[in-house]
Amino acid sequence: MSNLFDPLPLGALTLPNRIVMAPMTRSRASAAGIVGELTATYYAQRASAGLLISEGVVPSAMGKGYVRIPGLYTAEQIAGWQTVTRAVHDAGGRIFAQIMHCGRIAHPHLLPGRAQAVAPSAVTPNVQTWTDDLGLLPLEAPRALETHEIPGIVEEYRQATANAYAAGFDGVELHAASGYLPMQFLSSGTNLRTDQYGGSVENRLRFVLELLAAMTSVDGPARVGIKISPAMPFNDITDANPVETYSALVQALAPLGLAYLHVAQTVPAPDFHALLRPLFPGLYLAGAGLTQESAAALLASGKADAAVFGSAFIANPDLPARFASGAPLAAPDPSTFYTPGAQGYTDYLPK
Repeated sequence: MSNLFDPLPLGALTLPNRIVMAPMTRSRASAAGIVGELTATYYAQRASAGLLISEGVVPSAMGKGYVRIPGLYTAEQIAGWQTVTRAVHDAGGRIFAQIMHCGRIAHPHLLPGRAQAVAPSAVTPNVQTWTDDLGLLPLEAPRALETHEIPGIVEEYRQATANAYAAGFDGVELHAASGYLPMQFLSSGTNLRTDQYGGSVENRLRFVLELLAAMTSVDGPARVGIKISPAMPFNDITDANPVETYSALVQALAPLGLAYLHVAQTVPAPDFHALLRPLFPGLYLAGAGLTQESAAALLASGKADAAVFGSAFIANPDLPARFASGAPLAAPDPSTFYTPGAQGYTDYLPK
């Protein structure tokens, strides 16, 4: 039986423990999507995690859905992330970049030229988004991507993967969860297409599998993971049969040799870890709402190889040490999760 403090081989890396920091939007980048020393400090403070997964990093200006989120498509953005990865490595850590395209979860106010957001289909999300100058705005109807446009987005993910490696990341994670563009293609409620990307389960999987083929073409599959969140309702996303959709997806992922499958179990039932773990032969990361005790039980049961923690890492940069010693955990301040500056970001100190 594995426990949280056992080492874990991950491709060419060896994780010193199985406590993974979740990708979490923190909105500390510049308006141009550039991170710097403040972000470097934040991640380096948390480098004792077995693995850090970065906040979602957009592969193009059209992928942006929130204020002050970072990109990986300009030289200045790459240089900013080099500062971060250098600091993490100097602190003894390992870090993957999560590549995120928000798709329909974007407002024209945040997009270049006030462009209309893109999606598999023109289904308007019942969601609001924050803007620094106008406050909360309801999202508008997205534009359905033309079939001939999809290879261009796939290429953006390939280039973002190459840029992540140039920035010094140890690997990349495809964000196919939380109601963003890849999950919009997977889900029957947002994918109403009649071409080869819509309709049947096999067609709805196609976009995600093409993204992974492009990303793994850069330097092999052992540096590429994927995150999914079956049945998560966040961002107004629905699927008529998530058990069927995600069983088929994981069966398609099984032979690819990916670094890992990261599954966020956000609904009480069905137990997607019990369903999907037997279908995936590689490393399986489980997350969403875990405590030290529930994570330890997952690993002991064989349902996961590593446990992913989110907000606990915000307020406890030394989370593995606190788990090991039984020290109490500090509580994060949600009012500072997405605000600019150091408060609620780098001012949580180790015990």
